[in-house]
Amino acid sequence: MSSKHLDEFLTCLYEERFYDAHEALEAVWFPRRFEEDDEMKLLKGYINAAVSFELIKRGRKDSARKVYNNYLKYKFLRLHVISVYAKKYEEIEQKIEDIQRPYND
Repeated sequence: MSSKHLDEFLTCLYEERFYDAHEALEAVWFPRRFEEDDEMKLLKGYINAAVSFELIKRGRKDSARKVYNNYLKYKFLRLHVISVYAKKYEEIEQKIEDIQRPYND
């Protein structure tokens, strides 16, 4: 993994290109999806957040809630993962929370 993928993910979030955000991280996560690695699980959570936002854009709010719950299941891992990307993960989580706020009804 490189910070390029995380930067691309974050840029896509800011630009509300949620499908593209999902694709940016899936390129890293997918080949490693069967590993018992907390950092990969964290990325899976971020991917789920992006997917949930895309579902909201498409008017599928119930499905979006279910997928967002998967993000919530993994987001705590940020506090346990020791990574050179820790600050970037913090920034990503903050942006996810900012995007989610208007949808919390």
